[in-house]
Amino acid sequence: MTPGTLVLLHAPYSRAEAWGDLPEALRRHGLDVVVPDVPDSSGPRYVARASLIISATGPASPLVLVASGGAGPLVPAVALAQRAAHRRVGGYVFVDADLPRPSAGRRDEPVAMPPDWPEAPCGYLRTDHSSARTADEDRALREARLRGWVVAEQGPGTSKALTLNGLIAAL
Repeated sequence: MTPGTLVLLHAPYSRAEAWGDLPEALRRHGLDVVVPDVPDSSGPRYVARASLIISATGPASPLVLVASGGAGPLVPAVALAQRAAHRRVGGYVFVDADLPRPSAGRRDEPVAMPPDWPEAPCGYLRTDHSSARTADEDRALREARLRGWVVAEQGPGTSKALTLNGLIAAL
């Protein structure tokens, strides 16, 4: 797919700088990139603040929401806010991220998952090949494969921007 705008969502309580040089590298590939900086929020506050920042940038549709770490479970709620603002979401990518799970009505869920999620193709990018990765990271990768998502692994010496760009094109 060809995105209108890539939205890079960092993990809650992190900063946009956590993406490093990836936003600029993606821009050099000709992509429009928005990187909301929401440093001190999680759950519904993160979703609301990120959505306001995205809206203020006037992004081009379709959006591709790219989540890192703990932002993964918040992606369906961010997408719902974008769809409510009449912006089409064309895809989702999880970069070494936790995956959204149905809430089953539990009170401890930070945000509820819309019942129609995902309404667009999803992908998972693994960039960490070290032995220090966690069992949760391995589980997320296996689960993405089981869900039939496009999965890519960044090879040693390969650009993260190039790998991510290829994964998005395959959505």
